[in-house]
Amino acid sequence: MKIGYFTASMSRTAGGLFWSVRSLAKSVRNLGGDVQVFAGQDKYSNSDKASWGTVPLYVLPTFGPVAFGYQPGFRKQVALAGLDLVHVHGLWMYPSLAARSVSKRGVPYVISPRGMLDAWALKNSVWKKRVAAIAYENKHLRGAACIHALCQEEYRAVRLYGLKNPVAIIPNGVDLPKLDTVATVPEWALSLPAGCKVLLFLGRIHPKKGLSNLIFAWKMIRERSLTSFRDWHLVVAGWDQQGHEQQLKNLAAELDVADNIHFVGPQFDADKHASLTRADAFILPSLSEGLPMAVLEAWSHGLPVLMTPECNLPEGFAANAAVFMTHESASIGEALVKLFAMSADQRRSMGLRGRQLVSERFFWPTIATKMKEVYTWVLEGSIEPECVIMD
Repeated sequence: MKIGYFTASMSRTAGGLFWSVRSLAKSVRNLGGDVQVFAGQDKYSNSDKASWGTVPLYVLPTFGPVAFGYQPGFRKQVALAGLDLVHVHGLWMYPSLAARSVSKRGVPYVISPRGMLDAWALKNSVWKKRVAAIAYENKHLRGAACIHALCQEEYRAVRLYGLKNPVAIIPNGVDLPKLDTVATVPEWALSLPAGCKVLLFLGRIHPKKGLSNLIFAWKMIRERSLTSFRDWHLVVAGWDQQGHEQQLKNLAAELDVADNIHFVGPQFDADKHASLTRADAFILPSLSEGLPMAVLEAWSHGLPVLMTPECNLPEGFAANAAVFMTHESASIGEALVKLFAMSADQRRSMGLRGRQLVSERFFWPTIATKMKEVYTWVLEGSIEPECVIMD
């Protein structure tokens, strides 16, 4: 079974897709699937190639607007690969057109929207997406043999968009690091007071992540002069998008909370593991997500999580592995108060419940097995997998 993964980028430029698509490709290959990845080139492609291990990569130069990522050599390279099936990760860019061209030769394809049909995401750059929808994306979506949704909420978004395709609901996965190993102390931790507690955000620094409201909430809690607040520092780790990091730094300075809010830049691979190991809790006040890898990784490291329902992980609330909050400042503030009132044992217990949840429902070998069943069903018309919804 030769499977082509089409994605706009195979590097950290892709955000969460860099980890989710890479891990899925490796895990499906471990099950015998011949996965090959076709992606556009960007400034991080060369430095991030090694992280894909033995997964074959075809990284092609792009031309024209970055938001579209046209790859003139893409179709020729794909034709040489002799693919049986294509899996497209993400929407609105050149891989969507490439998948349509492959389908004309009788090769079926699966699409993972990766949160890009969410209502908030559709409103972002709305006119560009409406043009793209008319020009190629709607045909691309309707032509999919199956659409992969990360959760029930994304399944509903697929149906609200008007799509009638079969939908396979399969979440992202995560690996389980050993908790008894000693991680390298992250460089950013050296500038923090010894023994302080760290609330970590890790991800893209983008307006949809809700960080502005988190900083407003931080100010609100500080004004309450809570004793439990004094030892906590907020560490914002991630890569800047649209100049939002500077806006947040300015806001923290204006609110006079910059002394215990730290922007530490991107953290990848060993640095990310070190950051998660040093943290005492994790927060994601997002306005919109598909299914965030960052939360799963935080749980895999045994961290308690503060998150919004837009993170689409209700299992975390049900398992008492997360503190509920909306993306409004007042709600974030109340969630912070709950966290700060917890003892170390209570935080540890909440984090371990999250780790148990990940081991049972979000472990990569299990996720890859379900995805491979979908591929087999699409190609062979075998028995419909349990994860597939036809209505």
